[in-house]
Amino acid sequence: MDNNPLTPDPKQYKYLRKQTKWEALWFYQKTVVLYQMTVVFCKRFLPAYGDRTVDQMVQAARSGKQNIVEGSADGVTSTEMEAKLLNVARASIKELKEDYLDYLSVHKLSLWDKGHPRYAAMQAFCHDHNRLADYELYFERWDDEVYANAAVTLCCMVDTMMQTYIQRKEEEFVKQGASRKG
Repeated sequence: MDNNPLTPDPKQYKYLRKQTKWEALWFYQKTVVLYQMTVVFCKRFLPAYGDRTVDQMVQAARSGKQNIVEGSADGVTSTEMEAKLLNVARASIKELKEDYLDYLSVHKLSLWDKGHPRYAAMQAFCHDHNRLADYELYFERWDDEVYANAAVTLCCMVDTMMQTYIQRKEEEFVKQGASRKG
């Protein structure tokens, strides 16, 4: 439990729900990777000055990660607020995905879709690896095409996982009588 004196103790307040451990959520772990990847990608492949894309991409990646944290924390009192913030996180990840897709397009690089020979291997790698340490050793080795395709793959996976998670939370909300608490 959080040792912050400002964090309510759920045992003390009967109306609070148990807080989700966002650090254990696979989609959150993947957003940590996406944020760090994006910072490194921007430093390696985008101009340091004069391109707003850098700020936009880094902020979209950060927003995706941070809104999961905030939504999970707010979820102790409001399922509605949790769902809203998780959807903000999803929107940020979709924005980030579009930036990576734009990069591939502008630089005439291949998108590794289902017909691409490297698609299945990238899908398997991203599916099986959630931790930053699993990716960091590649940050300086991948070229921009591999890097952008890994990021697109992660964005798609995070979006799918979050959509499933939000649907499950909505079902729980309805089962519990659709109160603000539940």
